[in-house]
Amino acid sequence: MTDPSHSEQTQTAPRGFWPVLRKLGPGLIISGSIVGSGELIATTTLGAEVGFVALWLIIVSCGIKVVVQEELGRYVVSSGETTLQGLNRVPGPRWRVSWVVWCWWIMTLGVIIQGGGIVGGVGQTFHLFVPQISGTAWAMVAAVTVMALLFRGHYGRVEKICVGMVVSFTFVTIACAVLLGWTPFAPTTEDFLSGLRFGLPEGGIAVAFAAFGITGVGATELIMYPYWCLEKGYARFVGPREEGAAWEGRARGWIRVMQADVLMAMVVYTTATVAFYILGAAVLHGMGTVPSGYEMVSTLSNMYTSTLGQGAFYLFLVGAFFVLYSTLFAGVASSSRVITDFLRLVGVARIENESQLLFWRRVVIVVVPTLYVVLYGFVAQPVFMVIIGGIFQACMLPVISFSAIYLRYRHTDRAIRPSLTIDVLLWVCSTVMLLFAVYYVAKRLGFGA
Repeated sequence: MTDPSHSEQTQTAPRGFWPVLRKLGPGLIISGSIVGSGELIATTTLGAEVGFVALWLIIVSCGIKVVVQEELGRYVVSSGETTLQGLNRVPGPRWRVSWVVWCWWIMTLGVIIQGGGIVGGVGQTFHLFVPQISGTAWAMVAAVTVMALLFRGHYGRVEKICVGMVVSFTFVTIACAVLLGWTPFAPTTEDFLSGLRFGLPEGGIAVAFAAFGITGVGATELIMYPYWCLEKGYARFVGPREEGAAWEGRARGWIRVMQADVLMAMVVYTTATVAFYILGAAVLHGMGTVPSGYEMVSTLSNMYTSTLGQGAFYLFLVGAFFVLYSTLFAGVASSSRVITDFLRLVGVARIENESQLLFWRRVVIVVVPTLYVVLYGFVAQPVFMVIIGGIFQACMLPVISFSAIYLRYRHTDRAIRPSLTIDVLLWVCSTVMLLFAVYYVAKRLGFGA
């Protein structure tokens, strides 16, 4: 379901660094969604709990899912279908839609709990600025501002806002990680080497599994990313499938642009993720403090104040705002696209023109942030809420990855299928995600203890 507000004709994909760079953008929107929950909260919490020993997991988590993201993007760009339309093709039990789509919906319910943790983190950040107003009240303000910004927000506005916030928090976080070398918390060579040895600490398995689910491209971002590729125009520029070299050339060209977008985003969020993990492992683990409850944001601020001095407290609050608010903003924007598509697929929403599409998107834009605030008001444990969402996502990763394999072999046009290298990586990465999920479930059930 592409956005009918666009009417561009087919175009040949650009070549060269700068022309391609101007056509990138969907990956930065997804980066805005990724970094808040996965990096600032789950990644630093894992580092605070276990130190450097899970650094390898964070690096693997950022890199391993990219090939699945690329393959889903390939399918959507070449077919013009949405992600859920593609997943709806997967065989198996059905009730109105495929069992895979229902699995996505169950995951989404868990991710809404995660969203409550994010909006709560934004509320806590504002509360430290203006303590006279409660964190819950500030969370409500944050939710309302997101609704207002997105109510008329087409692709261009969403991309510009996300790019600004991504650049801001990435720069500040990397600077703090670099400056650790001049503090008492400076990591040693042995710290980094211990983090690159494969192994999981028993005490941090739940947080590690959640971090694996939401650091890098999480299950939600794997589903959401192709929707932004559609709105950016990649599929429209390719045009409907037709015989001949012209269509194949356009399809391969725009798939290359999409791949560049995926790689650019990976560099951004991997850099930010590793920086956040190092700060958590070096500073918070060294201090023996783990973020939790109403003190989450103030605890996390130690990563900055211990690096840059007490004067950096408000710098951290600004950075935390950009990190968390970007996730809230990009997450709601993406949800309005995907959930609307789901409602259409199951027959709840009748969408035949642009006004009906915008109506249902706006319904989601109002309902989802409202649920975030209500859930935070009841639970008020941002770290716990984010970890719950991460576990749901990690369990969904194997389902998405093997669905991508099915689409690759059964529904991707032969003319633009991936190389053997990508095929091998797709199978390897999907298998690793499945094994990780099985390992976690076995541990939780007491096997192999």
